[in-house]
Amino acid sequence: NAMLQKGSHNKFGVGNRTFVFWASSNTDAAEQTEESLFDLLGFTDEEQDDPNAKINQVRKVFTSIYSGTLKTSLDDRFYILGLAPNSARIAVVYWSECSLKEFAGKILRHFDDMEIIDTRKDGKPYMGIKDMLAAITLNGKQSEATPNLPEAVVKSIFQGTPYPFTLFSACIRRIRAESGNKDKNAIRIARMAIIKAYLNRINDNNKKIDTMLDKSNTNQGYLCGRLFAVLDKIQEDANRISSIRERYMNAASATPASVFATILNLSSHHMEKLANESRRIFYEKIKQEIIDKIPATGFPAHLDLQDQGRFFIGYYHQRQDFFTKKED
Repeated sequence: NAMLQKGSHNKFGVGNRTFVFWASSNTDAAEQTEESLFDLLGFTDEEQDDPNAKINQVRKVFTSIYSGTLKTSLDDRFYILGLAPNSARIAVVYWSECSLKEFAGKILRHFDDMEIIDTRKDGKPYMGIKDMLAAITLNGKQSEATPNLPEAVVKSIFQGTPYPFTLFSACIRRIRAESGNKDKNAIRIARMAIIKAYLNRINDNNKKIDTMLDKSNTNQGYLCGRLFAVLDKIQEDANRISSIRERYMNAASATPASVFATILNLSSHHMEKLANESRRIFYEKIKQEIIDKIPATGFPAHLDLQDQGRFFIGYYHQRQDFFTKKED
């Protein structure tokens, strides 16, 4: 009660949980932290002309607090209390207390982990929990996520801990379910950001996945994804269709050795249809650069779930690199 009386407090609901949060002081930094938390998690009833502006403002606020531009003291604390209904009582299911600066650092880590290249003119930073949950459901609705997932994602953001495996696995399932559907974009940027963030946190001491194309990354899943993107783009340029992606992506991402000989053979026919010789040379150089990093024993017989995630990131990075070069 004393802490609640000392500072202002707010709340938001996640599933059947209610999170109450407040700062210990009424400083400008404390007030902006409280306001930014609603915007970050997408809990607002306001219609936004530019949702990106809100998210970018949130990032600026937490960057200012963490860097010291927005002044805080060691005594400025931030509290989060998680409550759940339990018969006729309310149960405490979560409690967090830290300095404002420490909390800002955890939020900024979420921004960094979720950052991934986006070449679209109306590019959107998929940072809010609503966008993350919508990306892994059948109809793109946050309400359709499994009951405990929203709470687990919120805790990962607040605590700076690995994102839940169920978020990652649901993301992979949605990609695989939609990859053969020409009317749906299975490789959506929000999904790629989730996969990158999950893998980087769970493999904290190993090589991190970059925001954009990394030619030094020799992970076999990542390389297979890059190569698949090249073959897909060759067919797209030659025939204006993407049947390779629709027919072979799932197999290529799970059991590369079973399909890459077939699609490399198909690609050679597609390459012959490219009228522009410099374009053929361009693609051939990229293909060779990637294949040179594949072991002499050949393509992997099987990719585990983490490397399947790296396959999709490699595919996405390589596609985005093509768009970047086209713009240049």
